[in-house]
This record gives sequence, structure tokens and C-alpha cells, in this order.
Amino acid sequence: MSVGIKLIWLPHGEGLPLPRQQTAGAAGLDLAAALGPDEVLSIAPGDYAKIPTGLAIALPEGFEAQVRPRSGLAAKHGVTVLNSPGTVDADYRGEVMVLLINHGKQAFEVRRGERIAQMVVAPVSTVTLVEVEALDETTRGEGGHGSTGR
Repeated sequence: MSVGIKLIWLPHGEGLPLPRQQTAGAAGLDLAAALGPDEVLSIAPGDYAKIPTGLAIALPEGFEAQVRPRSGLAAKHGVTVLNSPGTVDADYRGEVMVLLINHGKQAFEVRRGERIAQMVVAPVSTVTLVEVEALDETTRGEGGHGSTGR
């Protein structure tokens, strides 16, 4: 399924590559850091930072965008998206930001144009909650965390 998304570049994002799916089978569009040309943002171990992407989007009604970690940053540096997945709602028109946290052992430096996260666009269900006196029984029942195995 193809979804058209309107995008505008904010002044500090101009000149960055358009987010895109890197391969034909990729789910996410890579988001790049929109820092200044000579700016280096260092995230110390255990610290986090909000990174601008320099873009704002208008999602179609009935869709959301999820900001997710890039597996390479997590595997190589221990850096991930803190509020993963971050949600961009269809009615939000501000800048898409990425909240990175450094779980690694060394400071992680972010530079302009570095791919820092991925954005996955997904349909959203309209939910109506219905209060009832009891829920139907299942084999699992009230078994919670760890109840089906290790």
C-alpha cells in the first residue's frame, strides 16, 4: 500500500536528503539529524537528547507515524529512541523530533545528516471502549508477565 504524505522542510533542515525507505522491503523511512553544519551534539552514557529532523509532515487522517530506533545504532553504540516508538499523530503539524538515549559505554556524537531513527507509517484503528460486567474466559485467563514461559 502506498501512502502520500505532505512534507515541508524547516529552514534548518533544508539541504538534507528526503527521508526514504533504503530498500524495496524496508518498512521505515530513515530520519536524519538537522543540526548545524559544524554542530556536534554529544550524548554522554546514560544521557538523552532531543534531536531535530528539520521536517514537518501532514499525515492523512487514519494514519500515524512511529519513530523507531535504527538497529545499527543500537547494536554498535547502545543508542536507541527513548520513547520508542514515538508517535506522530495525524493532526500534529510541528517538527518531527527524535529523543535519543545513550545506553552505551562511550559518548555518542551526532552530526548533521546522520541517520538517527526510522519512521514507520501505519493505519490507526478508531477505538470505542464498551464497559461490561465480566470478560469472556480464555485458557490464559489472568496470567500476566512471564505466565506462558521464561
